[in-house]
Amino acid sequence: MKKIFIAGPCVIESAELLDTVASRLIAINKRLGTDIIFKASFDKANRTSISSFRGPGIDKGLQMLSDVKEKYGLRLLTDIHEAWQAKPVGEVVDVIQIPAFLCRQTDLLVAAAKTGRTVNIKKAQFLSGRDMRYPVEKVREAGASEVWLTERGNMMGYNNLVVDFRNIPDMREICETVIMDCTHSVQRPGGADGKTGGDRRFVPQMALAAKAFGATGWFFEVHPTPDQGLSDAANMLELDKLEGLVETLIASSVITK
Repeated sequence: MKKIFIAGPCVIESAELLDTVASRLIAINKRLGTDIIFKASFDKANRTSISSFRGPGIDKGLQMLSDVKEKYGLRLLTDIHEAWQAKPVGEVVDVIQIPAFLCRQTDLLVAAAKTGRTVNIKKAQFLSGRDMRYPVEKVREAGASEVWLTERGNMMGYNNLVVDFRNIPDMREICETVIMDCTHSVQRPGGADGKTGGDRRFVPQMALAAKAFGATGWFFEVHPTPDQGLSDAANMLELDKLEGLVETLIASSVITK
């Protein structure tokens, strides 16, 4: 099975940032023979504080993503938060992502499925892997052509996440493609005085542990200077570390189910 890699900044900050990241992904794809999917959000609707940066919005954001696709030829992934966003987003991107907190929202799932695009559903922080059969049923019954599931950890007390890696094989019984979100899983949600904290040093270990449990893909939010990022600064991986980590993941043993 071909391994899936998704990478890009948490939120669209500027055209310059998108160009910097996209150029790097193209170089990695050329050297390693990968097909990394470019990810960026046009709106971060679930920020901790009302004063936090959310992004350029759907109209400008989709145009910027479309520019990346036209210029670099990369496949695109972005997330939606409301059902009405599915149609215009589906006209631009290849994969529509359902945020974890919204993975039970029937209208959102159905709208994403009806676009004909691949639907990537993130597992909620309050659900088990086995619970994800129901969101998957919703999108399949609505006609989704392809469905992916993504593990991103579970709440463990206040401002903390833990990853139960048993969720990966459990979800692979539901869905062939199961992706590990290696950066959101190291978050400390809302735990940094009005914003989300975290610890990016554990990102490589999250990726390798997920591989051992049979993950078929990996999701990394990356930034050339993550500490200066406008969203998820504490969790994003340094862009210059992505290639080495991807190379490690594709070099080792066969994925098991």
